[in-house]
Amino acid sequence: MTERLFFTHDHLTADLEVLSCTPHEDQFAVTLRSTIFHPQGGGQPFDTGWLGDSQVLRVTQEADRVVHYVDKPVEPGLTTARVDEQRRTLHTRLHSAGHLIGSAGEALGWMPIKAHHWPGEGKITFIRGEAPQVMNAESIQTQVDQWIAADYRRHMALEDGVRKVGFGQLAAYACGGTHVQALSELCRVTILAMSEKKGALSVRYEID
Repeated sequence: MTERLFFTHDHLTADLEVLSCTPHEDQFAVTLRSTIFHPQGGGQPFDTGWLGDSQVLRVTQEADRVVHYVDKPVEPGLTTARVDEQRRTLHTRLHSAGHLIGSAGEALGWMPIKAHHWPGEGKITFIRGEAPQVMNAESIQTQVDQWIAADYRRHMALEDGVRKVGFGQLAAYACGGTHVQALSELCRVTILAMSEKKGALSVRYEID
């Protein structure tokens, strides 16, 4: 099993141990003992970056391993890993913004059931809870703005193998993604539109 260092740290560089490197089509599949690279999943895209001089093109979760696909082979043993900071920061901010929107909807009696935190495609989908209140873009925008202004700090915990992430007084979500350390890092989150279809309410958003 690949240890996910980003569960507890925000490191963008680290010396990591390469366990294997095998040809895969026109790339090479690399497994590490532990990784700082986030694989695609949980609504968040994969990290890219470098393992030594090899470029990390995509990262996937395969069974209990995180597999890093690179453009040229990497020798077994220690290598210096570097995550593309600009890409990671964008995905991190989008994911944390999605959590805030989910919390705002829950406060109005709606249950988030699906999240998509991709650039240009940010969307949170809700279904009605037991006593849903009227939810509109203005109410969600106001609540999100207030929480960002309060600059709540991130908190993380591992409970029975499940990682939970929350901000300040807001309830924590079970989540394997990356997140900002404090909500002021989000700068501006904009609610773009809302639409309801077959009982599911979708909230589209973007970040500045």
